[in-house]
Amino acid sequence: MGKVAAAIKVMPQSPEVDLDELQDRLEASLPEGAKIQGFDRDDVAFGLVALIPTVVVPDEAGGTEAVEDTFVDVEGVESVSVEDVGRL
Repeated sequence: MGKVAAAIKVMPQSPEVDLDELQDRLEASLPEGAKIQGFDRDDVAFGLVALIPTVVVPDEAGGTEAVEDTFVDVEGVESVSVEDVGRL
């Protein structure tokens, strides 16, 4: 079985959200078998910066749905969307 890598755009609730703390909360929320390969940041507008973690999950885990579901419930997260997906 292979692995899937996905870039997931995580929008914070406001520009005041501490992005370093948000990164830590996202990493702590990962479901079993998933890991974050790194984070990018994307300036959106008006001081708002989105986090874009690259998440690697086992292919048999059903894709990124479990990760998306846990990220949405993290404190400080407004929305979550998958930007790019590929097999490793």
